[in-house]
Amino acid sequence: MSTVLYISAHPVQGEASYSTTVGNQFIQAYREANPHDEVIYLDLFQLDIPRIDAEVLTAWGKLGTGTAFDQLTASEQKKVSRLSELVDQFVAADKFVFVNPVWNFSYPPVLKDYIDAICVAGKTFKYVAGVGPVGQLTDKKALHIQASGSVLSPGSAYADFEMSHRHLDTIMKFLGVPSFDAIFVEGMAAAADQAQTIKEKAVQEARTLALTF
Repeated sequence: MSTVLYISAHPVQGEASYSTTVGNQFIQAYREANPHDEVIYLDLFQLDIPRIDAEVLTAWGKLGTGTAFDQLTASEQKKVSRLSELVDQFVAADKFVFVNPVWNFSYPPVLKDYIDAICVAGKTFKYVAGVGPVGQLTDKKALHIQASGSVLSPGSAYADFEMSHRHLDTIMKFLGVPSFDAIFVEGMAAAADQAQTIKEKAVQEARTLALTF
């Protein structure tokens, strides 16, 4: 049995969101093909994700110099504990599905907060002398479902403007994830008359990919 983290970074759920619609269809097909797998849904807009701020950095600094956890302030303990919970949950999962819209050529800020929470030395990567950082998640699989009004996928005229998938791809490589697929739901604003066709094509792609993910 595998555990799948479905990581949604869209504030609107349901048919109003192209990325969410395709993501939901993927998960439905995945569950049909893998009825014994566990799917954990994470709505990043509703999730408690402590931002790495001065308080978190101060707490980590204290712990790094030998201060006991119970000597941290109550607020420091709460934030550090929550960040540990998030990365431990990520490490324990087998597969990841990231779902987001493109906002100004990147993803919503909550996804960056989540990425910062899971990129932790000693858990998802480690430093090796003479080599540098080495990813530790070499037995995982990941999928990115991304919607954009413009066509931004690799090979398009505006591919160099796109910072969302390219950054997430870099992060997955950094963490050692060997398999990272992508479904781009794109061009609905540029070709509004084709929006329904674009969505239907992406849904079919998602349901097909779910059978082998």
